[in-house]
Amino acid sequence: MGNEPMDANELLSRYAAGERDFRDAELPGADLSGANLSEADLREANLSGANLSGADLIGSSLTDANLSDADLRDANLIGAKLSVAILSNVNLVGANLSGAELSGANLNEAMLGAANLIGAILIRAKLHAANLNGANLSISNLIGANLSGANLIGANLSGANLIEANLNGANLNGARLYRANLAHAKLNGANLSNADFSDANLAKTDLTDANLENANLEGTILNVAISSEPSTVS
Repeated sequence: MGNEPMDANELLSRYAAGERDFRDAELPGADLSGANLSEADLREANLSGANLSGADLIGSSLTDANLSDADLRDANLIGAKLSVAILSNVNLVGANLSGAELSGANLNEAMLGAANLIGAILIRAKLHAANLNGANLSISNLIGANLSGANLIGANLSGANLIEANLNGANLNGARLYRANLAHAKLNGANLSNADFSDANLAKTDLTDANLENANLEGTILNVAISSEPSTVS
C-alpha cells in the first residue's frame, strides 16, 4: 500500500467491504471515534493526532504505528499488537489494553489513568512521566520498562514483572504491588508511601532516597546491607 493518503470515510468503507490490510496508511488527524476496526492491520500507519476514542481495535495490529497525540480514550485494545508503536502524549484514559503487546513502545508522557492493562506486555516500553494514576497493570510484563517520573498513584501492579524496570522518581503513593517482582529495579527517589509491597520481591532493588512511609513490606524480600543474601521481612 505504501504511504497511501486516505480519509476516515474511505478507511471505514473499505473495512466494511471486508478489507483488513491498511499497512502504511496515512491517516493523521482522522476522526475514527467509535469506529469498528477490530483485527485491522494498521502496521506502520500514521495515526498521529487521530481521534480513536471509543474505537473497537480488538486484536488489531498497530506495530510500528505512529499514534502520537492520538485520542484513544475508552478504546478497546484487548490483545492489540502495539510493539514499538509511538504513543507519546497519547490519551488512553479508560482504554482496555488487557493482553496487549506493547514491547518497546514509546508511551512517554502518555495519559493512562484508569486504563486496564491486565496482562499487558510492556517489555522495555518507554513510559517516562506517563500518567498511570489508578491504572490496572496487574500481572503485566514490564521487564526493563522506563517508568521514571511516572504517576502511578493508586495503580494496581499486583503480580507485575518489573525486573530491572526504571522507576526513578516515580510516584507510587498507595499503589498495590502485592507479589510484584522488582528485583534489580530502580526505585531511587520514588514516593512509595502507603504502597503495598507485601510478598513482593525487592532483591537488589535500588531504594536510595525512596519514601517508604507507611508502606506495607510484610513478607517482602529485601537485601540486607551486611549480606549478599536476600532476607524476608515478616
